[in-house]
Amino acid sequence: MNLSPTAQKFVLHWGEMGTRWGVNRTVAQIHALLYLAERPLSADDIVETLGVARSNVSNSLKELQSWKLVRVSHVMGDRRDHFTALQDVWEIFRVILEERKRREIDPTLSLLRECAIEGSQDKELEDDTLARMQAVLDFLELFSATFEDYQRLPPQTLQKMLKMGGKVARFLPGAKERP
Repeated sequence: MNLSPTAQKFVLHWGEMGTRWGVNRTVAQIHALLYLAERPLSADDIVETLGVARSNVSNSLKELQSWKLVRVSHVMGDRRDHFTALQDVWEIFRVILEERKRREIDPTLSLLRECAIEGSQDKELEDDTLARMQAVLDFLELFSATFEDYQRLPPQTLQKMLKMGGKVARFLPGAKERP
């Protein structure tokens, strides 16, 4: 598969952004390639297009499947697995946020809840230290609950809310814009 210069630029940049988000560069590039592809691609197609090692492609595809961003599909007359990426941008970001919450926020919440219980009985722990731990727990609990609320919204509703941005805050008592 040949990529146009613009498509190459997109794939390379997605790889760079991936590294900033803690994702392996090749994983992100493969995701971008599959997102742009007009048809399902085999691992061999990906190796040829991106010029990366077959083992790297295999591992990257497994990672993308574990994130639920890529799925296996089959092509008539070809016994190889082919891969497609989610195509809806809203769905992609919903899945990424959901997975990050599951992998990062949920375990942190569990640990912070344990710390809150243990901290209340820890005679050596300063009250101020326990209060700061509780503040983080409270924040993440609020974030998690809000995230769950937003997950239930249809994409069209979420789009409208995001377009309103901070304008909604004007209707809340005591809300002021930051300088």
